[in-house]
Amino acid sequence: QVQLVESGGGLVQPGGSLTLSCAASGSIFRLQSMGWYRQAPGKQRELVAIITSSGGTNYADSVKGRFTISRSNTKTTVYLHMNSLKPEDTAIYYCYGAGSSTYWGQGTQVTVSS
Repeated sequence: QVQLVESGGGLVQPGGSLTLSCAASGSIFRLQSMGWYRQAPGKQRELVAIITSSGGTNYADSVKGRFTISRSNTKTTVYLHMNSLKPEDTAIYYCYGAGSSTYWGQGTQVTVSS
């Protein structure tokens, strides 16, 4: 089993920055990739960014150039650095880990509003 715990959400003004963290514990050797999804009210959950075990990254078109995914040297924590935030980035952000199974965190709210 893998446990994922997010932190760092909150309220930020448009154009501001925020960094989310996801701490993984348990059988993290099972994970082949980690990343972030988000779900806005009334919308489907969508992929935001992913980082593979080899360090490769991929981003949703809507966040390219504004968000950066990174991880700790121990590969136990994944970060999502969010810059130039827009109101449409408002959502619950979920950390996920994928291997033979998929694991989810509890989610953290990000609200972009003036």
